[in-house]
Amino acid sequence: MREQDPKARIHNFDEVPLGYTPDEALEEAARCLQCKNAPCVKGCPVNVDIPKFIREIRDGDFRGAIATIKETNNLPAICGRVCPQETQCQAPCTLGRRFEPVAIGRLERFVADWEYENGVSIPRVGDPTGFRVAVIGSGPAGLTCAADLRRLGHAVTVFEALHEPGGVLMYGIPEFRLPKRIVGAEIEGLNRMGVEIQVNVVVGRTLTIDELLADGYAAAFVGTGAGFPKFLGVAGENLIGIYSANEFLTRVNLMRAYLFPEYDTPVKIGKRVAVVGGGNVAMDAARTALRLGAEQVMILYRRTEAEMPARAEEVHHAKEEGIEFHTLVNPVRFLGENGRVVDVECIRMELGEPDESGRRRPVPVAGSNFVLPVDTAVIAIGNEPHPLVPRTTPGLDVAREGTIVADEDGCTSREGVFAGGDIVTGAATVISAMGAGKRAAYAIHRYLAKGRAGRKPGPPIAAA
Repeated sequence: MREQDPKARIHNFDEVPLGYTPDEALEEAARCLQCKNAPCVKGCPVNVDIPKFIREIRDGDFRGAIATIKETNNLPAICGRVCPQETQCQAPCTLGRRFEPVAIGRLERFVADWEYENGVSIPRVGDPTGFRVAVIGSGPAGLTCAADLRRLGHAVTVFEALHEPGGVLMYGIPEFRLPKRIVGAEIEGLNRMGVEIQVNVVVGRTLTIDELLADGYAAAFVGTGAGFPKFLGVAGENLIGIYSANEFLTRVNLMRAYLFPEYDTPVKIGKRVAVVGGGNVAMDAARTALRLGAEQVMILYRRTEAEMPARAEEVHHAKEEGIEFHTLVNPVRFLGENGRVVDVECIRMELGEPDESGRRRPVPVAGSNFVLPVDTAVIAIGNEPHPLVPRTTPGLDVAREGTIVADEDGCTSREGVFAGGDIVTGAATVISAMGAGKRAAYAIHRYLAKGRAGRKPGPPIAAA
């Protein structure tokens, strides 16, 4: 796929991949073998009929292709950009045994973008059931659950704590990877289906789930994600100039710091930036810092590049843009002057035996400490579920990690309360959260159809 030149894109926040032309999409779709057993579908958490929509693209029926995708996926333009297709639908592609697998995600993005340029079709909504359902959180799990409930004829209200809906899609993923106009357009589709979205409502403070149920909502779905940042727990981590990735990216993405002073959200960067972590969030933070004017941006990661959880595409883009990768190193403390960070002291690591994640455990090398000068540091080592909803909802079982205990259908220990996405599994992928929202929507529908009685949770699903 064509992309912005790295030398040009490090000076702007415009999207990096430019998308397929119609001719390129036709050519790529023609590579699909149309396998009868469709292994690609088994790799899709929302069960898109992938062979069918690719066949429709191949035949030039772009309207039919997007309609096929939207039968099961309410956010195709988003999924086509940020889903880890290489480990999901594209991983079992038959063609991939000898050649490059079919670029399923890029084709999905193409027809979603084509629809926005040629008129969006809104999915049909079922006859009114008389039930109202509350959805807490407007990230991928909440939006998917809301859309599917609305299709089934239920009245749905989404409650969002921030001033814009979209959750991690809005505050967590930079403009150059997922333009906010795309998220806004997908949410507008839900509005046109009749989904009500209320922003600036902090469930657990503004009102509680018990109050929502008492107010006439027949069921509630909790999709509040995992937006509580983790820290290293080392000395000096509270110095000025050190951010959690959550705060840093929220300031830039949701509060438009990259448009300062047009938007009144300054972010002081300096010349040298260290980003601690090796996931997609770390790549996003590093590439964002570069675009905000940093002269040197370093990734500090305690394992090797082979163990990095970030998508290979994001690592590739970061390297193209000049991000430095310092692997097998880990910060042990931050040093400051006048309250502001000026250095990070690190220790070199080596790999030991595999840990519970299956990856080889990083082990410090004694006496290998060294110091790197930095003006800014961003801690991007993961997130945890926010505890507010679990703490303010009596009878809701919570695991030791802070996740809500729920079964595969999202059924929790609390009658009428369902949950799914990162609040149940811990931080995972957009499409996994969408799959959880979809399963919960149909479980809520069955719960309401049976008179809201006797729904008992099955075995809890494990955290990711």
